Amino acid sequence: MTSLLPPTPGAAVEPPSPAARPAPRNPADLFWSFTWLALQGFGGVMALVQREVVDKKRWLSREEFLEEWAVAQVMPGPNVVNLSIMIGDRYFGLRGAVAAMAGMLLLPLVLVLLAALAYAHWAAHPAVAGALRGMGAVAAGMVGGMGLKLMPALRQHPLGPVLSGLIAVAAFVAVAWWRIPLPWVLLVLGLLAYGLTWRKVAP
Repeated sequence: MTSLLPPTPGAAVEPPSPAARPAPRNPADLFWSFTWLALQGFGGVMALVQREVVDKKRWLSREEFLEEWAVAQVMPGPNVVNLSIMIGDRYFGLRGAVAAMAGMLLLPLVLVLLAALAYAHWAAHPAVAGALRGMGAVAAGMVGGMGLKLMPALRQHPLGPVLSGLIAVAAFVAVAWWRIPLPWVLLVLGLLAYGLTWRKVAP
């Protein structure tokens, strides 16, 4: 029986059960959710996934999203597809992974094929070239905004916000300014962050 008395000062308060958090109803919900996300993702869908999955649907916390996104980054293949597979697997195992991946790829693939046919015909038109450049700028801004929104999650990281932020800045400088290939950046900084985190959390 649940006690109606207020908790004793200083007593530990149990966190809410993960089962009480919103979750996709079934694999079909995953499929249509990721289909809708993919159809909105002109120039990049990662920022939209963060807004939809974390802020709106609350299927993941910011910390969980950041962790799964980090894994998706270092795995081969498109980052957002890797992330959709992990989110689907988290809730419904193999069925969920397949449903989320299909939602991310199926209908957008059909539209991309149709768009490719249209682009081959209208590629030289100045209005088309200008529209594509404009969508690229918007996509870059959305990715930057997503990164800023996820920064508060670093407060919960074992390395703390300062050291985590320094590693993030080092990765940005290495890729954007020094033009170091991404696999090398992931290998060096990833192993460094892994080693430092392991030292913090190891018993």
